[in-house]
Amino acid sequence: MKLHGYFRSSASYRVRIALNLKGLSAEHLSYHLRKGEQRAPDYLALNPQGLVPTVQGNDGVILTQSLAIIEWLDEAHPTPPLLPEDRLRRAQVRAFSQAIACDIHPVQNLKVLARLRELGLAEEKVTEWAAWANREGLGACEKLIAREAGPFCFGDTATLADLCLVPQLANARRFGVDVAAFPRLLKAETAAKALKAFADAAPERQPDAE
Repeated sequence: MKLHGYFRSSASYRVRIALNLKGLSAEHLSYHLRKGEQRAPDYLALNPQGLVPTVQGNDGVILTQSLAIIEWLDEAHPTPPLLPEDRLRRAQVRAFSQAIACDIHPVQNLKVLARLRELGLAEEKVTEWAAWANREGLGACEKLIAREAGPFCFGDTATLADLCLVPQLANARRFGVDVAAFPRLLKAETAAKALKAFADAAPERQPDAE
């Protein structure tokens, strides 16, 4: 299996965690996003969106979009499960995960921030935009799991929700967000980061880290 990604990409980070939790190995191929390597013709032939991650399975299958990749891995390798058995709980985990992956992450990612710069926004304003997107979205996520006992987002084991949360909190810190405002999210992050699978997937521990 091959994982095409980038050390700082939060979507790639999610998939690295999933692979580690499942005990799966993959060849990691890096594309420097700030240098535009993801727009190279050879990579666009794999992923026409020019985004990371992309996974190539041993059977030649090509998959894009981190949540789809993770659910595919979860179905192919069901232990440990990343989604609850109960269908209501499964929907709640997916809703939380999508709040991050679909609503927070896309509006503060590199592509959007580059476009804001092209439109003439000063770097300070670009950073303010990214910080706002994280504060607003994570504030909602804090409320979504406020009544969950934890210690993880949903219960006593890591789920897809935690795989999305930990990388997004890393993004928030990078943009100067005071994450102390989200104690319930931090509780889940602490539980997750105590697991080797999460620790080994951290951006600073990747071969292409800068």
